[in-house]
Amino acid sequence: MGIIKILIIVTNVSMYTSGKYSTGLWLSELTHMYDAAKVRGYDITIASPNGGDTPVDPESLKFFTLDRMSKKYWNNKTFREELKKTRSLKEVENENYDVVYVTGGHGTMYDFPDNPVLQNIIAKQYEENKMVAAICHGVSSLINVKTKDGNYLIKNKKITGYNWFEEGLAGRKKEVPFNLEDTLKKRGSRYQKALIPMTSYVVVDKNLITGQNPFSSKKIAKVVVHELEKKSGKSSMKPSVSL
Repeated sequence: MGIIKILIIVTNVSMYTSGKYSTGLWLSELTHMYDAAKVRGYDITIASPNGGDTPVDPESLKFFTLDRMSKKYWNNKTFREELKKTRSLKEVENENYDVVYVTGGHGTMYDFPDNPVLQNIIAKQYEENKMVAAICHGVSSLINVKTKDGNYLIKNKKITGYNWFEEGLAGRKKEVPFNLEDTLKKRGSRYQKALIPMTSYVVVDKNLITGQNPFSSKKIAKVVVHELEKKSGKSSMKPSVSL
């Protein structure tokens, strides 16, 4: 395997439809994966449905949510500029990547589920037996993806994502356009979640890797790196499933 190529997908949506709250990318769900890829010399592409700026959820920048890693990148002017100049999904649709990683933040619930280009990128990646990873609300990108046999990609797959109780803890039940946990179950997935809400939890089902919430950011980055290194015969971690 040559240089590993990773496509990181972020949202363009900055506001809930009610107009009451700002939203966007949850920063840590990008920074931990970005850093893990950067220090290993991966080729990183950040893309969004429309290209251009990805707004960052102000809630993810507060002192109790902005971890050390995210703070380091948020204070980096070059990184901030990179977030303003994402490529569009249409631009990268036909490019090849070793892993497609979909970040979260409530904004993703608006511009990910029904995006045909994103669905095509994910379906193609998965059916070529290459890695698809998603975290938190970014898992909403998977709910309408179908494989060539006409079935939902997540049918009978072990999967996790932001649950409804956590949505209540965040005070966003009345703001979100749908119940992600319930939708994942209705699609026939084998949904799993941590016993304790808002704790790190990652699920691996072959080449599909999902993280439950922002607190899973560090772990999912480690798991993705491990799975990539395992494929290339350079594994340095023990396997991690349903962490």
